[in-house]
Amino acid sequence: MLKNAGFHFLVLLSFIHYVVTLALIAILNALSLIPPSPPLKSALLFTLGLVMSLCTGLANVSLKYNRVAKITVTPTIVLAEYLWYKKKVSFPKVVALAVVSIGAAVATVTDPQFNLFGACVALSWIIPSATSKILWSSLQQRENWTALALMWKTTPISLICLLIMIPTLDPPGAFSYSWNYINTSMILISGVSGFLLQWSAAFALGATSAISHVVLGQFKTCVLLLGNYYIFGSNPGTTSICGAFVAIAGMSFYTYLNLQNGKLKSGKQSPWKVVFAG
Repeated sequence: MLKNAGFHFLVLLSFIHYVVTLALIAILNALSLIPPSPPLKSALLFTLGLVMSLCTGLANVSLKYNRVAKITVTPTIVLAEYLWYKKKVSFPKVVALAVVSIGAAVATVTDPQFNLFGACVALSWIIPSATSKILWSSLQQRENWTALALMWKTTPISLICLLIMIPTLDPPGAFSYSWNYINTSMILISGVSGFLLQWSAAFALGATSAISHVVLGQFKTCVLLLGNYYIFGSNPGTTSICGAFVAIAGMSFYTYLNLQNGKLKSGKQSPWKVVFAG
């Protein structure tokens, strides 16, 4: 998007994505495709909308340093879930998650350059990201919300927050950008893609857990890295390749532990929830 359309207003891009998302959800709601929302305190919805805007806006601004920050999301989620829900993670799972985080760090964090502003923005992204994942997962699993219903209720809040963030984090010149047919079409198409991505991520969080969603994201990153190497011949370096294999080994161990825990639990569960319930 940035390369082809020359659009360097990243928070505004997030705002446009959320406008497209709200429009598409409004169409689905008009067609009665969104189930009724269960009762919930407005403070929780406002919190989710706020952290989603911070998570999306700050992630786009700090694209380079977001890779580093993503590694710290897992321990942040573990700590937050223990403080909020007294949810404990077994020592073997801690080991598996540590291996995943170290492997993913080695595989993806290859640029040693440092920028204070980018690093500060990336660090500011960690807590909103962890909080949003926990809330998306818990509200769907504990309060019986659906992903689309939550998106319908929280997207307007996120839009307001992003609108406030635009003058602070975006460079000037958005009005002088070349809003021709091609550029505008590309931006709107990316908005549709953003809606599908957010919907699938919210659905995955409802079906699994916040930690498992992070592990799935790191798995995708490692698979893309190795796929580009084996299929397209790109060379990320021996260190990155070894890090990707280490991360995948940790993910395999983490999945094995969830399968073992699933066998010990009584009642019927879907295979998806058994594998990624951790």
